[in-house]
Amino acid sequence: MKISAVKLFDGGFMMKSFACGGGLPAGSIKEEKLRSSLQNFVIDTGKEIILVDTGFPAEEEFPVTKDSVITFGDKINNYIDALKVAGYEPAQVSKILITHKHPDHTGELRHFPNAKIYISRIEADDMKLTGDNVVRVDFTDGAYKNFPACQKIADGVYYIFAPGHTKGNSIVIVEAGDIFYMIHGDVTYTDEALIENKLSVAFEDLSAARDTLSKVRAFIKENKTVYLSTHTPLALENLDGQKIMELPDAEELSVVEEETPQKVSGTKWVCSVCGYEHFGDEPPEFCPRCKQPKSAFKKA
Repeated sequence: MKISAVKLFDGGFMMKSFACGGGLPAGSIKEEKLRSSLQNFVIDTGKEIILVDTGFPAEEEFPVTKDSVITFGDKINNYIDALKVAGYEPAQVSKILITHKHPDHTGELRHFPNAKIYISRIEADDMKLTGDNVVRVDFTDGAYKNFPACQKIADGVYYIFAPGHTKGNSIVIVEAGDIFYMIHGDVTYTDEALIENKLSVAFEDLSAARDTLSKVRAFIKENKTVYLSTHTPLALENLDGQKIMELPDAEELSVVEEETPQKVSGTKWVCSVCGYEHFGDEPPEFCPRCKQPKSAFKKA
C-alpha cells in the first residue's frame, strides 16, 4: 500500500480565525497566519490506483484580496500534470473517492470518464452528477472502528460518512499494517485546529461537524494515525515523515449556531473557496464567510 500526494499549490496562508473559529464568538481566537497549500492524494494498493479528490479546476484563478482569510499560494501544477509528477497516468485510475462537493476537491473529475466515482448520495445529488460511472454511496457496510457507517472500497481502504463540513461529507482511512492514514478532506483546514479541538468557519451543519471532529480525535487517540489534510503543507510533512499524530486533551468548546441564510428566489451561487451558498439574481460582492470577492462565486 502506497500513498502519494498530488501537489497543486504551496506557499499560501490562512487566518487562524477562519481555520479555528467555527461557532465561536468573534474575537475569541488570537489571530495569526497559518501555512496553507493545496494537495490531494492517490492510493496505490498494488492492484489498482485510487484517487482521493481531484483538485481545483485548471482554468479558474484563486482570487486574492487584502481581505482574504485563506489563499492557496503559488500554483505548482494543474491536477493532471501533478498526478503525472506523482508517477501516475489518468488512464491507470480505476476509482475516485470524493470527500465532498467543493470545487477544490472535485474540479477535475471530467478527466476520468472511465473511473468509478464514489461519492455520498447527498453530495452527488447536490452536484446533480450523472453517468454510469457515478456510484452514489449509502455507507451500507456497517461501522468502522468508532465511525457508525462506512463503505469498503478495497482491502484496507474504507470510505466513511463524516458529515458536518458538508451534509454529505466523507473521509477515507487506509490501513497499512498497524498504521492508519486518514485523508479527511476539510474536517479541519489545518492540523492546529485538530490539535486544539476547534472547527473552521466553513460548515453546513455545526453540530454534525462537532460530532465528526470528536470522532476523528477519538480515533486518532486509539490508533496510530498519519493525518493528511488538503489545505496545509503539514500534510506533506506528515506523509513524508510517516508522522503519527499525537493529540493532547483539549476542551470541547461550546459553540454558537450560525444563523442559516434564508433561501430566496433566484439563482443559487456557491463560493468556490468555502462553499457558502447565496440565493439571488447576483452573487454578493464578498463572501461573508471567507471574504473572497464576487468572482469566487459560481452558479450551482
